[in-house]
Amino acid sequence: MDTKVRIFELTMWPHMRAAYNLARWLVRNDHDAEDIVQESFLKAYKAQESFRGNEARTWMLSIVRNTAMDFLRRYKSSGTITLDQPGFEPEDDSPDAERVLLERSRRDQLRRAISRLEPEFREALVLREIEGLSYKQIAAVLNIPMGTVMSRLSRARNQLLVELGGSKEVQHDLP
Repeated sequence: MDTKVRIFELTMWPHMRAAYNLARWLVRNDHDAEDIVQESFLKAYKAQESFRGNEARTWMLSIVRNTAMDFLRRYKSSGTITLDQPGFEPEDDSPDAERVLLERSRRDQLRRAISRLEPEFREALVLREIEGLSYKQIAAVLNIPMGTVMSRLSRARNQLLVELGGSKEVQHDLP
């Protein structure tokens, strides 16, 4: 792979999401924001030699902003878009403070509940629900039969439900 391409990938690609978010907020349209980001990354790649310093994010976002401003000037002067149209504001996808606090509280409560499980239940649950291992993979890791894996997971989930104030024991019919 070309060194120039590799350096660009390492320094600029991590800022793709931030670039898109900025463009979207500036032009208020997903499709146009995608075009602006694409054009901005092409400009950045071509001008890569002029990048000095370690503030790649700042440099990339300034290119995105300039590209978006050029876009807005070009289309506003042609009458294609007007920013004062009703309903032209982008949706605010940022979480509200109350929801963030509730989610954090639930996550902390769940972590505490998992930490209180017996080790054999905790390890099976973590391997399945957090690491995403299959029952067969968990059985191999723990060196136990697959039926034991299913039993431990069922018991761990039941204990979590009780601990977290959910319904009483949930019965699972195991094959």
